[in-house]
Amino acid sequence: MNSEPKKFIPVVQLSDNETEVKRALQICNACRYCETFCAVFPAMTKRLEFTQADIHYMANLCHNCGACLHACQYAPPHEFGVNIPQAMAQVRLETYQEFAVPAAFGAIYKKTGIPLVSAMSVLFFLLMLAGVWLNETDLFGRYQGDFYAIFPHNFLAVLFGLVFMLAFILLGLGVAKFWKQTSKIIPEGVAQPDILQASKNVLTLKYLDGGHGKGCNEEDDRYTQIRRVFHHFTMYGFLLCFAATSVATLYHYFLALEAPYAYTSLPVILGTLGGIGLIIGPSGLLYLNIKRHPLHGDVNQKPMDRGFIFLLLLISITGLLLLAFRDTAAMALLLIIHLATVMTFFLTIPFGKFAHGFYRSAALLKFAVEERIAKHRAKAK
Repeated sequence: MNSEPKKFIPVVQLSDNETEVKRALQICNACRYCETFCAVFPAMTKRLEFTQADIHYMANLCHNCGACLHACQYAPPHEFGVNIPQAMAQVRLETYQEFAVPAAFGAIYKKTGIPLVSAMSVLFFLLMLAGVWLNETDLFGRYQGDFYAIFPHNFLAVLFGLVFMLAFILLGLGVAKFWKQTSKIIPEGVAQPDILQASKNVLTLKYLDGGHGKGCNEEDDRYTQIRRVFHHFTMYGFLLCFAATSVATLYHYFLALEAPYAYTSLPVILGTLGGIGLIIGPSGLLYLNIKRHPLHGDVNQKPMDRGFIFLLLLISITGLLLLAFRDTAAMALLLIIHLATVMTFFLTIPFGKFAHGFYRSAALLKFAVEERIAKHRAKAK
């Protein structure tokens, strides 16, 4: 007789939203009409049961393209009421909250709307304005584009650099917790082809094409690539601005070339192109967010979505205005406004919409691993 004690396997209590995703996926797994759609459905067909980890994984794998909702014969007003985009969006918000570091800050995800980011920007503006006043700096002086005449370079580099690094450390810890939970069942680990495939899917926004190449559904069942286009403007606009800052840092510390830089210099060109992208992209995304079909997504996410988009617009508009009027008496005031919006963005990185790109990238990496393993096993049979 075996006297070994039985291992205790804790039962995970699913939230109402997680339960709804599980119910919807079980119906989808029986139907499989959308099997050739986005990455969610190939991942779904590899499972007969859906654990909490599976639900979290597929919720972040979902790009909310809307194609499955408009193709589904069981979507509302059918009695089954299957709405994958909405159910996934509700769970995605829960995952951001659950994996947030520190955990107590997870509730901020529901609050990072336009009022909060506006209030934070105003607060930082007033603090910086007070600093300028206490330092007796002429707010409306002409400084020939020299930002460091208002705030010393080392002060800005240390303050904003530390906040930026801390924000990404906290976000990275949250994504690591998500990866640890959702990827326990990958015994083979991650290989180079998985990283390359996931990177390709991220950089091309592959699954904003609906999985069939025709695009998303916005207001109706008509396919369009427009959301993918606006996401590209936003993502590459941000990357260009980051590249501009990186090049300027290289110029300053390694080439002994100090700002202000000429309009034809590489940092200014990169920053200008990035700023333009961050006006076109977020403006389009805000329009689509307002006009989108009411059954898409989750109304609880709209404040977070719009707060993030609004903040990107503030940063890009004030940044371009600062560049255009840097040689005028308005420079100092524009600099303070711009820095206030940038600081707000940095502080909300781990607890706002920006995080979704990193959680989705982790889910796409797991999907690439699963696809590689599935193909390998199919060849071995």
